Amino acid sequence: MSQPSPDPGSLRDDAAALQDDLVRLRGALHREPELGLDLPRTQEKVLAALDGLPLEVTTGERLTSVTAVLRGARPGPTVLLRGDMDALPVSERGDAGVISQVDGVMHACGHDLHTTMLAGAARLLADRRGDLAGNVVFMFQPGEEGLGGAKIMIEEGVLEASGERPVAAYALHVFSAALPQGMFVSRTGPVMAAADRLRVTVRGAGGHGSMPHLAKDPLPAACEMVTALQTMVTRVFDPFDPVVLTIGSFHSGTMDNVIPDEASFSGTVRSFSPAAHEKLKERVVELVQGLAKAHRLDVDVSYLQDFPVMINNAAEAAFMADTVREVYGEERYVDSPRPFPTSEDFAFVCNEVPSAFVVMGACPAGTDPGEAAVNHSPEARYDDAVLADGAALYAELAVRRLAREG
Repeated sequence: MSQPSPDPGSLRDDAAALQDDLVRLRGALHREPELGLDLPRTQEKVLAALDGLPLEVTTGERLTSVTAVLRGARPGPTVLLRGDMDALPVSERGDAGVISQVDGVMHACGHDLHTTMLAGAARLLADRRGDLAGNVVFMFQPGEEGLGGAKIMIEEGVLEASGERPVAAYALHVFSAALPQGMFVSRTGPVMAAADRLRVTVRGAGGHGSMPHLAKDPLPAACEMVTALQTMVTRVFDPFDPVVLTIGSFHSGTMDNVIPDEASFSGTVRSFSPAAHEKLKERVVELVQGLAKAHRLDVDVSYLQDFPVMINNAAEAAFMADTVREVYGEERYVDSPRPFPTSEDFAFVCNEVPSAFVVMGACPAGTDPGEAAVNHSPEARYDDAVLADGAALYAELAVRRLAREG
């Protein structure tokens, strides 16, 4: 027999009472951002925020992660909640009193809010430990920005932290623009793109610009590769299962009358289905190698599949959407008609556990979301007003999902 649904007001009220503490924690995290997999000061702040709660806390070996397990008073399954903690190599612009105090490093993607919300959810759920039939795993993750910290945490056992794999996992991400403050957006199926990195170096033989027939010029071949890749995307892949390929860097040569020995370029490749993701690697490498051979040049190709497509489980996405609507009102949730072209390494969790990922608008009050600075901008701003609702949503998802299994 299923448990009755919890009072949708109580968690929100309790989260609102934590707002001042949440603002202080978020401010501390924002002022001291850290990059990558090694976040010692951030880890210290998270451990301090969890101190005194009835949690089983462990830290990572290859990264400064924090995994905390809350065991309910009664037996039951496990639910996982994830928040990422790392910042970006961006120099923040704005009021010196509130911006990052670390030169060249900024929480430009809102991970300081995610960490704060998850810590708040741990406090909310610890207070309800006696009512929980099951366990909650809190996954505080470094290295989301391109380093696959989620994958490393999985390898180090986060999915087995409670003694059994979670029946469901949830993650939340804030946007500084595009969405009104407090709006939640998600969808069933693909939510964010797979992200791959392409690096190509074409090797020839340099010479004088006046006598190209005596050299092996890699530059025009590399240019041809860039344009051929763009054409290939439109002729090989279904337009209703799109692929986005962007070359963001191209380097070759030193002078106008010198044919260089080599030319190199690199870029990002995005796709929205596992089938397209796998096909891309084969076709991109095949095309680049074929063009190099046609020009009698050597080529080194590195194609790195960083993140898979992030796919929301249909049942968990519907449950999450229903929870948002019941707790915050119908007007606070919208189904996205299409996936976001950005990527997220929560995709590694989605590949292992039925999961759902939701985006929350955190645009500052009084700011037009259509004009606000976007995530990763040095001027990105996130409103602390969303902290309590984010913490409450994490907690609601765990409470309701465990109650459903009861």
